[in-house]
Amino acid sequence: MARTRLSFVVRRTERLTGHLIRVHLGGPGFEAFQPNGFTDAYVKLQIPGPDGDTTRTYTVRSIDPELEQIAIDFVYHGQEGVAGPWAAAAKPGDQLDLTGPGGAYSPSPEADWHLLAGDESALPAISAACAALPASAVGRVFVEVTGPEDELDFARPEGVELTWIHRGDREPGVTLAEAVRAEPWLDGEAHVFIHGEAQVVMHDLRPYIRKERGVPANRASISGYWRRGRTEETFRQWKRELAESEGAAPAAARR
Repeated sequence: MARTRLSFVVRRTERLTGHLIRVHLGGPGFEAFQPNGFTDAYVKLQIPGPDGDTTRTYTVRSIDPELEQIAIDFVYHGQEGVAGPWAAAAKPGDQLDLTGPGGAYSPSPEADWHLLAGDESALPAISAACAALPASAVGRVFVEVTGPEDELDFARPEGVELTWIHRGDREPGVTLAEAVRAEPWLDGEAHVFIHGEAQVVMHDLRPYIRKERGVPANRASISGYWRRGRTEETFRQWKRELAESEGAAPAAARR
């Protein structure tokens, strides 16, 4: 069943870091927008361009019922890609259509501790998850960014430790995987959320969590949000092929 296309307009934008832009969207589509309760809630954006709309998948960072708007964070690397340049040029009144939200993860209140890890693409979902944790929660959070200038503080319980990983010139995901593997494993039942560059997440961190640490599938949300060197269209094909080889349904690609 096709999802209803909702029309939003840009209310305002803000530059969070040199590589992260937050766009606040309101307008007529908000009334029909139905939050699903997941902290990794995502929407399919129809990015306008000279050759028509391009679909890109993004996490909803926050929902403000009073202002009747949602916020979405865009990773920006100059004119690279489609969505980042759009966000950098967006101005109040610009229209942006979307469908959704989808989603599947929220931190379990029954878990003894939480492990969340990812790169810039996963930061909105990680931030939303930390905000949803109870004050007594215990956890470890790892976020990989290019350098210290890309660090962005966000609310989290006192017992949730945040570690920033600086990749520098290394390939995305490598330093993140090293940090997660090096972290001492806590006692008790863990609930895990790891998303980011697909090659590292799916072929390094997922086997580590599922096989070496023995975390069951219902306590581990692990998937790639993007794949280095691929557009979202070719990444979706890569995920379909991976899912078919493993007998599972692919998760949504997003940046």
